[in-house]
Amino acid sequence: MKTLDWDGLRYFLEVARTQRVSAAAVRLGVEHTTVARRIRQLETQLDTLLFDKSRSSGFVLTAAGHELLAHVEQMESQLFNAREKVTGVGESLSGHIRVAATEGFGSYIITPLSMQFRQQYPDITLDVLPVPRFVSLTRREADIAITIERPSRGPYVCSKLCDYSLMLYGTREYLQNHAPIRHQDDLRFHPGISYVEELIYSDQLRYLEDVLPLNNVVFKSTSIIAQYYACLQGQALAILPCFMAAQNPHLVAILPEDIHVQRSFWMYFHEDLKRLKRITAFCDFVRSVVERNAGLMKGTSKALFVF
Repeated sequence: MKTLDWDGLRYFLEVARTQRVSAAAVRLGVEHTTVARRIRQLETQLDTLLFDKSRSSGFVLTAAGHELLAHVEQMESQLFNAREKVTGVGESLSGHIRVAATEGFGSYIITPLSMQFRQQYPDITLDVLPVPRFVSLTRREADIAITIERPSRGPYVCSKLCDYSLMLYGTREYLQNHAPIRHQDDLRFHPGISYVEELIYSDQLRYLEDVLPLNNVVFKSTSIIAQYYACLQGQALAILPCFMAAQNPHLVAILPEDIHVQRSFWMYFHEDLKRLKRITAFCDFVRSVVERNAGLMKGTSKALFVF
């Protein structure tokens, strides 16, 4: 019986995760023809079809492919843990961390927080991915994720990071030059800013229709940062996270007692990483900083974020 080598299984793992030979080749740093050849060799070696291939769907795992994937991911985790233990990196406050977070929180909070973290732990390097989509920890796209939805399943260590609030904001100039807003009914005369409806990646972001009539939305973007800067132009109103908007003196919360949206952030990482000191140190640091700024996160304070 021929022995399966880990190097060949790496090609299978990347194709299974990306569903594209070309994408797997980029991640592996090889030519796409090399990836395709290694997959063919593996299927021949196992005498079974691992992928259904099509131009529209790419490389989709067969039943046999799914079964192999479960075993290969376990092998990957064991190799990862062995490497960390043998090198001693897992037991020390050094190494590398990749953090994925929602776009606004990742840019306005996690990025500066990460630089503060590095002052305490200069031997740790960080990647921060502030992206308007979900990132897969199973595919090793990141070590730690901070999202607005708790993962429904998966081998994760997960905890609620904090609650945060969003309010309706406009510039002082906008409020001076437009009809007064004394009641929520007055908002039907005012233009709004929102997400591109069909590209919203989470139902947790569907809140504008509860505040403004959809036919009054004059600007849409998949990016909360784009919405923030659009609002600063003084031509429309936007629902924005308080941790972003309340720190800007040009923006004013409108009807804060009536329009107050609450959401939560969840922080989680793969259970294979729970013994790594750098992972737990970073999570503890994030939690302590966020707790110190609970007022700003919940919209009860306008103070600048304190790190």
